[in-house]
Amino acid sequence: MDVFHLWLREYGPNEWLRALIIAGASLAVAVLVDWIVLRLIGRWTRKTTTDVDDRLVSMLHAPLFVSVIVVGLMLATIQLPLAEFSEWLTLAILETIVIGLWMLFAVRFTRLSLEVLSRHQDRFRIVQRRTLPLFNNLAALVLFGAGVYFLLLAWEIDVTGWLASAGIVGIAISFAAKDTLANLFAGVFILADAPYKVGDFVILDTGERGRVTHIGIRSTRMLTRDDVEITIPNAVMGNSKIVNESGGPYEKERVRVQVGVAYGTDIDQVREVLMNIAIAHPAVHGHPEPRVRFRRFGDSGLEFELLGWIDEPVLRGSTIDALNCEVYKRFMAEGIEIPYPKRDVYVRELPPVVPRE
Repeated sequence: MDVFHLWLREYGPNEWLRALIIAGASLAVAVLVDWIVLRLIGRWTRKTTTDVDDRLVSMLHAPLFVSVIVVGLMLATIQLPLAEFSEWLTLAILETIVIGLWMLFAVRFTRLSLEVLSRHQDRFRIVQRRTLPLFNNLAALVLFGAGVYFLLLAWEIDVTGWLASAGIVGIAISFAAKDTLANLFAGVFILADAPYKVGDFVILDTGERGRVTHIGIRSTRMLTRDDVEITIPNAVMGNSKIVNESGGPYEKERVRVQVGVAYGTDIDQVREVLMNIAIAHPAVHGHPEPRVRFRRFGDSGLEFELLGWIDEPVLRGSTIDALNCEVYKRFMAEGIEIPYPKRDVYVRELPPVVPRE
């Protein structure tokens, strides 16, 4: 390019004509580059099974075409007998156009790359569809900062003071908003690690149980069975033991009904009655099949436990209520006694009776 520039200065016509020739040549080169990218490379990408390369070629069209033209216009501007300020202003504007176009391309390319990574959740577990908005926003923020930095350089603004000021402001903000930053980072890890997701039934350390309705950057919201919404900071959720009732290989949950019978009761009859109750109930699954367990010899009777699987945790309360009612009715019909604590009081000696005067 320098050789071409010297040749024009020595052998070319006047400055304005040289600038016009350079501008026309840059337009021709831009058309040629655009034809190579869109026609030749585009013809090859259309033969592939994925649309990612087609979208990438489409993204490259505008920045490549305009960048070649802008470079030619910058070379043409140098040829013109302009004042120093006018030349500087023109070059700064042209550089701003190029920086803006390539920053926009970088944002679109980053979003495309993250979208492709999210399709392979087995290999990239952090980048998933539910975390795409988070990573897109972070990438856009980083690219925006880089774009501002290059714009300052294009306009010959000293960035040393700006960087020092930004560092001091960043330290001050980090101390002032340490709780907010803790919630932010915890929210990122919750979205990436996914210990629970929207729609899951969870139990907190404090005993609250409900369905997760929203997972945000700052907090998590859940709706209890009393239709009361609880908002918990993500920093608390990240440092607490969370029981996810909807987790595991499937959402089924096992319910337990504990019942006692009097000593002397036919335990085989008890097992049969409890199994029939579980099998007949529509909310109890047949696979895995219900089970009856003889747990222990209690102080007041024999303690049994009926176990059955239900579709989802939200059905636990209503299912246990229905099973308890049916157990009581069937035991009453079958003559099976449900014991309760009894105490026999023995009086060793009565106080003497004092006759009345």
